[in-house]
Amino acid sequence: MEKYMLPCLNKMLLGIDCPGCGLQRSAVLLFQGNFQQAFEMYPAIYTLALFLGYWIITRIRKLPFHFNIKVSLIILNALVVTLHYSFKIHHMVASF
Repeated sequence: MEKYMLPCLNKMLLGIDCPGCGLQRSAVLLFQGNFQQAFEMYPAIYTLALFLGYWIITRIRKLPFHFNIKVSLIILNALVVTLHYSFKIHHMVASF
């Protein structure tokens, strides 16, 4: 499956992970049923899945306060991505 995944240009050109590094592998692990490994690879996979599920539901049926909920899910996901990336960069810098 890895041979079909898109390479990270940021990692290829600069040698540094981007905030999205690990998302593809995490999605594959999630679909294979490896929930713990998917979380360890990319913790935001679950907030992204929640947002995607909510987005699909709102395409079918409008829910009360759907805009506020959607914005809250986007903010939650951005927070998880930012925290995970910060920890990853901190550990990478600390290992030098």
